Amino acid sequence: MKVLSVVGARPQFVKLGPIATALAAFPDVEHVIVHTGQHYDAAMSDVFFRDLGIPAPDINLGVGSASHGVQTGAMLSALDAVLDEHQPDWTLVYGDTNSTIAAALAAAKLHLPVAHLEAGLRSFNRAMPEEHNRVLTDHAADLLLAPTATAMTHLATEGLADRAVLVGDVMADVCFQVRDRVAGAQPDLPPDVNPDAPYVIATIHRAENTDDSLRLERIVTALREVPVPVVLLAHPRLVARATAFGLELTGGSLHAVGPMGYPHMVRAVMGAAGVVTDSGGLQKEAYLLQTPCTTTRTETEWVETLEHGWNVLDPDLDHISRLAARPRPSDEQSRPFGDGHAAEQVADILRARTA
Repeated sequence: MKVLSVVGARPQFVKLGPIATALAAFPDVEHVIVHTGQHYDAAMSDVFFRDLGIPAPDINLGVGSASHGVQTGAMLSALDAVLDEHQPDWTLVYGDTNSTIAAALAAAKLHLPVAHLEAGLRSFNRAMPEEHNRVLTDHAADLLLAPTATAMTHLATEGLADRAVLVGDVMADVCFQVRDRVAGAQPDLPPDVNPDAPYVIATIHRAENTDDSLRLERIVTALREVPVPVVLLAHPRLVARATAFGLELTGGSLHAVGPMGYPHMVRAVMGAAGVVTDSGGLQKEAYLLQTPCTTTRTETEWVETLEHGWNVLDPDLDHISRLAARPRPSDEQSRPFGDGHAAEQVADILRARTA
């Protein structure tokens, strides 16, 4: 069996890690990794392959940054030849980025089977490019690998139940593995942030939060006013927008650093009093690591994280300073994302369903 994985952005590299390991356990499986180059910055790309022990990509398309249409079109054009050459039994696509939809469409048009990992997520916010990518990919794919019971319900509602399988969440696989590996290490924080005192980890990168200068200024101001230090992991998109708007990403409680490697990020979140983010992945990672999260969006794909207040939505940015370092909920978490063995199930299902 030949599986061709297409990835291009940080959350996809994390998901690829346990999948690559699970597929490597079978000598009859050839796994080809294609990196679209959607995240071309080394801190957002190369470091994840190294830190998670993922094999180097077999192919790098080097697409780079562009508008959604231009970037997706460039990927479609480049993937055509790759898929035609390799003729995989499964084209495996991950999550909800432009790399996801481009690979799904390219494979579907060549009549090659498509499997979508993390199928069935819905924010129901059609203003988000990611929502269009999710829905279109699910309807184009032949096999829908759903992470949660909620995702399975969404797929059934859209008439896709016969293609859907509940496998659990591979992000839980890798998060638990890395958590156990780094538990004894010190968090890698700026020198003026005490890892033994309360602090907050923050990430902001979505277009709705970074493209509006007034909204971005309100977020930065709110983070400066948090009563404990805030370590902002500054995504390249955020840095570019802040520079264009003349905003400083420091001052008050705010300490900006570059993106962290995944193990460093996990350890930092484990020790944090709270997380503030607009990232889907980090909301879930905070939940898995039992760190309260405040999300600067109107909705979340991961509705399970809202249970018992582990994640709180603050789209109007009115409560960041109060919520960011709030006490942990006293209620015990459920385990909606599985037991940490989702990737093994994915590998078994792909092998079982190969013609």
